[in-house]
Amino acid sequence: MTRSVLMLLLTAQLAAPAGEVLTHEAMWLMKRVGAPVVSPDGRWAVFPVTEPAYDQKDQVSDLWMVPADGSGGPRRLTSTKSGESGIAWSPDSRRVAFSARREGDEAPEIYVIDIAQGGEAVRITTLATGASAPRFSPDGRTLLFTSNVYPEAADEEANRKIAADRKARKYSARVFDGFPIRYWDQWVSETRPHLFVQPAEPGAKARDLLAGTRLAASRGYGGRPTTGTGGSGEALDAEWAPEGGTIVFVATTDRDAGAYSFPVYRIYRLPLLGGEPEQLVRDAASYSSPTFAPDGKSLYALRQEHGKRVYALTRLARLSWPAAGSVEVLTAALDRSVENFAVSGESVYFTAEDAGQVRLYAYAGGAARPLGQPAGGVYSGLSAARAAGTPVLAGVWESSVNPAEVFRIGAGGERHRLTEFAVAEAERFDWLPPLHFTFTSKKGRTIHNMIVRPPAFDEKKKYPLVHIIHGGPNNMWRDQITLRWNYHLLAAPGYAILLTNYTGSTGFGEQFAQRIEGDPFVTPGEELNQAADEAARRYPWVDGSRACAGGASYGGSLANWLLATTTRYRCLINHAGIFNLESMWGTTDIVYWMEARIGGPVWEQGAVWRTQNPARYAARFQTPILVTHGENDYRVPLNQALELWSVLQRRRVPSRLVVFPDENHWVLKGENSRYYYQEVHAWLEKYLKN
Repeated sequence: MTRSVLMLLLTAQLAAPAGEVLTHEAMWLMKRVGAPVVSPDGRWAVFPVTEPAYDQKDQVSDLWMVPADGSGGPRRLTSTKSGESGIAWSPDSRRVAFSARREGDEAPEIYVIDIAQGGEAVRITTLATGASAPRFSPDGRTLLFTSNVYPEAADEEANRKIAADRKARKYSARVFDGFPIRYWDQWVSETRPHLFVQPAEPGAKARDLLAGTRLAASRGYGGRPTTGTGGSGEALDAEWAPEGGTIVFVATTDRDAGAYSFPVYRIYRLPLLGGEPEQLVRDAASYSSPTFAPDGKSLYALRQEHGKRVYALTRLARLSWPAAGSVEVLTAALDRSVENFAVSGESVYFTAEDAGQVRLYAYAGGAARPLGQPAGGVYSGLSAARAAGTPVLAGVWESSVNPAEVFRIGAGGERHRLTEFAVAEAERFDWLPPLHFTFTSKKGRTIHNMIVRPPAFDEKKKYPLVHIIHGGPNNMWRDQITLRWNYHLLAAPGYAILLTNYTGSTGFGEQFAQRIEGDPFVTPGEELNQAADEAARRYPWVDGSRACAGGASYGGSLANWLLATTTRYRCLINHAGIFNLESMWGTTDIVYWMEARIGGPVWEQGAVWRTQNPARYAARFQTPILVTHGENDYRVPLNQALELWSVLQRRRVPSRLVVFPDENHWVLKGENSRYYYQEVHAWLEKYLKN
């Protein structure tokens, strides 16, 4: 290459316009791709795509389909504003069932669309209590699904009458005789999940498989809680056994004991013809996601054994079928928690958190091994073909600078992108992948961090440090796009964003995650301060003298702890954080969770209740703090923000309170989210730039 040509290329690169700065509008309105479901023959993958809008009534969510071999682009299957869930293929790969609430439906119902013939989806169920989580029988003639029914109702007519009576009554009292009463942002319904079967044709009669059973009549019967970010639901994780005459599902009989123990979710076997469900495994572990191997000889499931610990790794387990009984834990030697899995032939593929990533693994030949090399980002939503001649595996991959898209995954972990809904959009922005670094804490622990650089980054400049603290605490900062704390949107005005995986974080082994039990704030708080010091020492472009710290949920709780223990930050931000451990215990929906983490009930006044409660250090409060909260938050109830606010005003600490009347533990509505980021950016500018 000649010198003149080289100079021309360099000049062109220098003159090229910089990428755009990420805005809330660009982040919020970017299309969102969900987990794929691969057809049994391996030819197709169906997945949801949401086209967001600031006004919920303008948002669209539909199902799309793409050839799994990448031979063509995706095409839309449905065209309605209401979203679909619970995607399930028929065994012959010709039909797709899903749950949706469409015009004229009083509740979500099961619909089936014929992929081979085309046309509109046909509604199959018409239950007063709705239907969800459909599954085709092995012969494709019958649908299994879940409906939340009134315990005293013996049939559909009784359910309709009770529902009508509830709607017509003139009082609004809620009455309870035991736990639980609330979950996240809803009062617990009096209905309970039951399993139904119905011929896969419109107008056919549905049959309740659990009606009249001792299991469903037990006081503590319930399904596995399925959500924590808006609404509450209970899943039974039901699946057809290969022979078609039996169903397996997951349920608990001790959810009413949640005030003093952890509910255990067990696997049950139920004959299609009816009868009492049989508990398959007699250990103390909880199970979820039972899935049969294609050959029908094994039943796989996720397994978690709490004991008296709040956190325990989720492991992959296998039972022989139909014998069942004994359990083989397949990932016992892997010190990482399994998130989801898919079975293909004699192999099982799964995802697990690992130091800021969610990586792919494969279990085959008696051992679990990483699949492919660490390349950043996060895998989720694995799905495998069950009747293809060769393995077909698909899933979602994303990173903090790559929106989620559907990929086919090769035997060695190589990715082949099948969709490009937000690729061009992402390429517009001036955003850089996070830098990873670790340091050794004062207690000798390796603490992992990510740091995000602002747009138009210049390493010769100095950038204020914004330390964002993750919630959980058994959670992990991941290299992925997030709406609630978008790293690049926070960095946009010119901040370095520090993300620390403190003691208690997942993705670093079971013991590391459990070490926060009995030490909820002191050690994590020390590590956060050390991380800020290390970032300023390691990166000359970080201005550690201009620093703010904040977070949501447990991150907000730790912000309150920093308020109580240090003045090193110019300002703090707390969304939905715990201020007073004692009043939190009496009002939250996770009473025993708090007790187990802190060590003993509040009335015993153990050391942690007394020494690690931010409220007891109010006399030290000095740092300006932004306090935000959702009024419908039952996990960290609004009283936590109100108590803190009263103390801040009494102590005359510079502060600002923002309450969202229509939000829960998270700020989920588009306009509220936009306003929230405006408040955060204004707070940061006030204390870090002026």
